[in-house]
Amino acid sequence: MNTPSRLVLRPGRARPVQTGHGELLRDDRACFRGIVFVLKTGLAWRDLPGEVFGCSGVTCWRRLREWAKAGVFEELHHRLLNELGRQGKLDWSRAAFDSSSVRAQKRGPRTGPNPTDRGRAGSTHHVVVDRRGLPLAALLSAANVHDKREALPLLDAVPPVQGPRGRPRRRPEKGHGDKGYDYADVRQGMSKRHVIPRIARKEVESKEHLGRYRWVAERTFALLHQKKRLRVREERGDEMHLALLQLGCCLLLYQELERQT
Repeated sequence: MNTPSRLVLRPGRARPVQTGHGELLRDDRACFRGIVFVLKTGLAWRDLPGEVFGCSGVTCWRRLREWAKAGVFEELHHRLLNELGRQGKLDWSRAAFDSSSVRAQKRGPRTGPNPTDRGRAGSTHHVVVDRRGLPLAALLSAANVHDKREALPLLDAVPPVQGPRGRPRRRPEKGHGDKGYDYADVRQGMSKRHVIPRIARKEVESKEHLGRYRWVAERTFALLHQKKRLRVREERGDEMHLALLQLGCCLLLYQELERQT
């Protein structure tokens, strides 16, 4: 895919050539295309057509594992946010955070019994988005972890983002959440971070009251889960699945950059 202006990805040192199993290490771009294809289609890694992408599915899986450990997708997410921020395309006036649980076929770290899926093993995606629904940060937890425990870590996961002028920014003015976040420690933590809490109160406010602001988070989840590899967690390793979630967010940000050019 074409690289937007100012978004420069430095390749670093050349990758050494190895001959394990009679196969040379493939070009990073070919592996990236294969990973994106698996993310979108949900195809099993071993079924990836190597003659089409120039590398096998196993090679793509190994490269994904390597990049996940190195934090490549987290860094890519940060750079895309910086590019959108410099163009003034991020709206920090409001942010919305939400979660969505998925089944974990092979269990593994950060999985647990899902109370909404008859106790089956699952994981939960947590996302905070700006007013327009652009993902600012994403986290992964076990399905039995309460949303309130991830609210403040989710805000803290937003990186400092450059804007058209002035110092980088990482805090929205307001934070919108449903009744699952209606706890005093969450409100106090948001206030300490200079974020005005706008959380629906239990037994007081209808969930539809804040729905006019929170719907963008639900739309973002709908777009993320169009990528079939995120509908069900197939990866045993939590770092691998989190990397795919971060890559899904990166693709949404990149589409927004493409829309502006």
